[in-house]
Amino acid sequence: MPDSQSADAKSNVNRLNRIAGQVKGIGRMIEDDRYCIDVLTQIAAVKAALGKVESGVLKQHAACCVAEAIASGDEQEQRQKFSELVDLIEKRR
Repeated sequence: MPDSQSADAKSNVNRLNRIAGQVKGIGRMIEDDRYCIDVLTQIAAVKAALGKVESGVLKQHAACCVAEAIASGDEQEQRQKFSELVDLIEKRR
């Protein structure tokens, strides 16, 4: 794995660890019967943070997996990578 990929992976893992801490904090907020708007604000922050991780992983996929399929010249592999992206986008609707 090239250094940039390793750095990206490490960054994503660190971000996910912070998100896990945020989620635990939200659980404590609910247990402590905190104000609903405060809880919802924290939930929105977690969703935004997950979105950043998702975006990073998607960019990495395009830069690596999809680029390799294109460079290979293998039409079947290219179609598979494209199909995976289309399927992912359709699931998000």
